[in-house]
Amino acid sequence: MGSPFDLADDTTYRAWRDARLARYPRAADELVVPLAQPRQLAPAERHALAACCARANMAIYSAPHLPAADKSLALALSRQLGLVRLEGNYLADEDGLSSITPNEDETHVRGDYIPYTHKPINWHTDGYYNTPARRILGMTLHCAQDAETGGENALLDHEIAYIQLRDVNPDYVAALMHPAAMTIPPRLGEDGVDRAEQGGPVFAVDPDAGFLTMRYTARTRSIAWRGDATTQAAVKTLTEILADSEYILTVRLTPGMGLVCNNVLHTRNGFSDSPGRRRLLYRGRYYDRLRFDPSPATASAT
Repeated sequence: MGSPFDLADDTTYRAWRDARLARYPRAADELVVPLAQPRQLAPAERHALAACCARANMAIYSAPHLPAADKSLALALSRQLGLVRLEGNYLADEDGLSSITPNEDETHVRGDYIPYTHKPINWHTDGYYNTPARRILGMTLHCAQDAETGGENALLDHEIAYIQLRDVNPDYVAALMHPAAMTIPPRLGEDGVDRAEQGGPVFAVDPDAGFLTMRYTARTRSIAWRGDATTQAAVKTLTEILADSEYILTVRLTPGMGLVCNNVLHTRNGFSDSPGRRRLLYRGRYYDRLRFDPSPATASAT
C-alpha cells in the first residue's frame, strides 16, 4: 500500500487528500466532545474523540461541571488516550504539566518566555527545538481559567498544511523534508550552552508507523533556514498559507475545556486579565501520539 507522503506516489496522495479535505471541520465547534467523567471515559465518548482526531488530528473536550483547576483531571484523561510519556521540561511543574499563566516576577526565568506573558504567540508546533529522540508527538491544553478578554487559539492540522503546500509545489515539501531545512541556534545561559543547536526537517514521516510529523515555528529571530532558493520559497509560501488558510479553526477555551492533539499547528492571541481572573492553562507535551483503543494507559512508558 502506498503512502500519501511519498512525493513519487501521486495517485495515493490524491485519494488521501480528497478524503481528508472532504471531512475536515469548518468550525472548532465540530470538534467539541462533552465528557461526563474525564477520568473514566465512556465508550461513546472515546469513540467521539477518536472520530474528531481522525478528521483533524485534534479534539476539544468539555467538562465544565467539574473543578476546572484540578490538574489530575487532565493527566487522567491523557493516560486513557495513550499519552503517558510526559516531557518534564525545566519550566514544567513537578507533575510534568506546565502552568501557562503570566508571570509578574521579572526576576523569574519564566518571564523570559512569551507563553508566560500576555503577548500573542505565532504559529508553531510544540518542541520544535527538541532533538529527534525527544520529538513531541502529542500535546494537551486544559483550561483552568480563561482571560477577561482575548487568549483565543488558532489551530491547523499539520496534515492540512502539508496538503496546501504540496498542492502549490511538491518541491516545496521536498525542501522542507531536508534534514537541514530548519535550524534552531543554541540557547546560551550563564554557565554556557543550555541547549545545543538543533537542526532538522519541518515535515518528516515516521519510519515505522508512517504518520506525518511537523516541526515548525514562524518566529523570525533565533532561527536559520536552509539558504537555497527552493527552501526560501517554501518557507514564504507556508507563511502565506498560515496567514489565511480556509481550514484554520479558532477556539476560546473556557474553564473545563481542553485540547488533545497530535501536536498540530497552533497560535495564541494576546490577552488581558486581572488579579481576580488570571488566564491559566495546563499544558502537557508527550512523546506519544493519541491512541483510542480501550486501554492505552497500559502502554509502556519507557
